[in-house]
Amino acid sequence: MASSSSTLLLTLLMAIGLVFFLRAASKDRTTVLEMRSSRPPMVVLAGLNDWLQQRGWQPLDGDPDRRQLRFRAQVAASPALAVLLSLLGALGASCLGLVLRQLLPQLHWWPLLLALLGPLAGWLYQRRAQRAECLELRLISHDNATGSALRLRAHRDELIALELEIGPQLGLFSNRSLLSSPI
Repeated sequence: MASSSSTLLLTLLMAIGLVFFLRAASKDRTTVLEMRSSRPPMVVLAGLNDWLQQRGWQPLDGDPDRRQLRFRAQVAASPALAVLLSLLGALGASCLGLVLRQLLPQLHWWPLLLALLGPLAGWLYQRRAQRAECLELRLISHDNATGSALRLRAHRDELIALELEIGPQLGLFSNRSLLSSPI
């Protein structure tokens, strides 16, 4: 009986871990990053605009007084991760059902039906991960002699892709804090 209780505790901890993984997988990771370039602002803005539109970002609006541009894109959930989470949910629920079966034998095999809740984890992930993202680009300084400085507000992964892919072409550089951060 003591081993069944400890197994029940471990199974419940696994379920709690799955819930926290689901929350982390669909968490908003919007970040602000300042970048500089030695190139003129119009060259940098045109290059960023082209690159963003190639990646599926649509221009929303702009505020010339604040020197700000906004873009919008629809982020899709990963189908592979949804399937993996569904399988992990089904496996975890099956384990919980087996433990309940051992602790409460009068329930017979009914607790194993908990495995049917497994796809709920994948569905919850897909529902929370599919969302519209916004990218804000603001020109901080625009001196043709010294170059341009930008403040970007977007999803962390998009800023990393921007810095790695288009950064060298446009002479963009930052303090590289996103590339060195483990999270």
